[in-house]
Amino acid sequence: MSPQHTIPLLLLTLAFAPSTTADFSFAFPSLSLRNLTLLGDSYLRDGSVGLTRQSPVPCSSRGAILFNLPIPLSPSFATTFSFSLPNPTPAISGDGFAFLFASQTWSLGASGPFLGLTNSSSFDPNFIAVEFDTLADPQFFDPGSNHVGLDIGSLVSFKSSELVPHGIDLRLGNLINAWIRYDDDAKTFSVWLSYSTIRPKNPVLNAKIDLSRFFKESMFVGFAGSTAGSTELHVIDNWSFRTFGSNVSAPPSPPPPPRTLILPGPNLNSESNSHPKLGLGLGIGGSAFFVLSVLIAFAMFAIKRWWLSKCEEAFEPLELLKGPREFTYKELRSATKDFHLSRVIGSGAFGTVYRATAPPSSDLDVPPFAVKRSKHAHQGKREFMAELSIIARLRHKNLVRLLGWCADHGELLLVYEYMPNGNLDQALHSAPQVLDWRRRYNVVVGVASVMMYLHQECEQQVVHRDVKTSNVLLDAKFEPRLGDFGLARLTDHDKSPVSTLTAGTMGYLAPEYLQYGKATEKTDVFSFGVVCLEVATGRRPIDKEGPQSNATVNLVDWVWGLRSKERLIEAIDPRLGGKFNAGEAMRLLLVGLSCASPDCGERPSMRRVLQILNCEAEVPVVAREKPCPSFSCSLLPLNAREIIAECEESVVSSPLYEVKIV
Repeated sequence: MSPQHTIPLLLLTLAFAPSTTADFSFAFPSLSLRNLTLLGDSYLRDGSVGLTRQSPVPCSSRGAILFNLPIPLSPSFATTFSFSLPNPTPAISGDGFAFLFASQTWSLGASGPFLGLTNSSSFDPNFIAVEFDTLADPQFFDPGSNHVGLDIGSLVSFKSSELVPHGIDLRLGNLINAWIRYDDDAKTFSVWLSYSTIRPKNPVLNAKIDLSRFFKESMFVGFAGSTAGSTELHVIDNWSFRTFGSNVSAPPSPPPPPRTLILPGPNLNSESNSHPKLGLGLGIGGSAFFVLSVLIAFAMFAIKRWWLSKCEEAFEPLELLKGPREFTYKELRSATKDFHLSRVIGSGAFGTVYRATAPPSSDLDVPPFAVKRSKHAHQGKREFMAELSIIARLRHKNLVRLLGWCADHGELLLVYEYMPNGNLDQALHSAPQVLDWRRRYNVVVGVASVMMYLHQECEQQVVHRDVKTSNVLLDAKFEPRLGDFGLARLTDHDKSPVSTLTAGTMGYLAPEYLQYGKATEKTDVFSFGVVCLEVATGRRPIDKEGPQSNATVNLVDWVWGLRSKERLIEAIDPRLGGKFNAGEAMRLLLVGLSCASPDCGERPSMRRVLQILNCEAEVPVVAREKPCPSFSCSLLPLNAREIIAECEESVVSSPLYEVKIV
């Protein structure tokens, strides 16, 4: 069977035989972007994938690689791959990588001991993984710094095994071959490792477990890895994968009747053949009936899919509320002391934000939280549903976490985790103490990281449309959390979002957005550039020329004026008293000007910005004179995304892999 027909056959098998799952397999002798999606810091080079960035100095990094299509999982599977963990500074190792099954709601997790799998030590039902760990972490009860483990929704392994007794050392950087197999009949999970291409007789890890209870109907398969304070690399080669056996969720059904029409032979002694024309007629009629049944089933299936899609569109906000909980109006009213003025901690276009604490008599077992309240009618509800539907899908350490919601008494309320250090605007312009340089730079890097996630790592690209310092919240450790998605819009990665209504905050809006009202990732990049300049200079985007002057000056123009005079370093906030890193300061100012360029075609992607801020790419060349505005990017297609869209056609057309459906 040709590769062009394999995926459609799989879809037909799933459509007409829901009680069974076709076996699925692929083999990649050489890895290719046509088959894989890269997340985070992962990269492709010479047919191999690196999960973490190459750096001459110890750094924090995380990345992942996923097969482009979700796999319809059978209860049994087997995979084989080769990997190596070279480390320029072997004295400092960590943290390792994992072979991964991810649900469709999974997103790349944190670096360090979290291996890019999750963002916390709590149970996460969205992944099943086999970790290859090179750093013993006491919080996860690791047996040592050279072990493998089976992780089911938690980095505390269900079972783990040290590799020294098996003659394997992950930290040497040698090429290692891995075999992983789960046999659902025997309820046995096994992992083999070897420096040779021959699988050893004895596994390094063997566990008795029923994994079918944890598998979803379909999951993504791939790898994730991370570092924190080391230069360890995680390189994957030669990957193959296959599933076999019956469906996890249903027992196997009897095989369908044969489709081949068997005509009776000329045996005159058989009573069954005494009426050959009748037998032929019945055969043809049965075949026609079968074909008609298939057509009717297909039509009903298509109608059902269409109807469900319409229902999902109509009730999408409610369907997305499975994670955040629904609070009662009474609970939120009590937690905010009847929305008392003394509890107000902020306000914006959506409404007022209150600090809330659960009363002792309440059943709420949550720390202090923030309640965003609006009484707006049509526009308020639309923004409410936009923020709710978007942020409920997103997971990143630099995003404000949505705890819950309430729509009652004609009001719309969102419940967030409370940020004790307010927002970046307050920290820069009204806090009693000057925000030090280290925290400023860390905040910018965090915002760049989450914006790269929104633009390039989500299932659908998110254009925030209102990136500004007041929407960057600061937790207890002054780590940044981007919030306020009331103006955000979702779009597919291969399409450009169009908005005919300009929204946002003056001073942060790109010139082409003001001109055409079209919000794209490039308009977000412009806003981020203004934030960079605001953080570096301590000046607002539109500020007075002096204390006694009513004239205003644009921050981007002011910084570019110093650039033209080769006095750019003088733009740094004088309140810092010279206590800043000069190299980082110049890098931040040049990144800010590059992002805030009037020529949208010259603005870098957020991935590139993050690489520059992390000293992994050259500082951009910025013209001495401010360029003239250019609106060409509003008329041309956006640049290709670095993440490959999930497209069946691009997968089956690749010559570098083999897909078999049995």
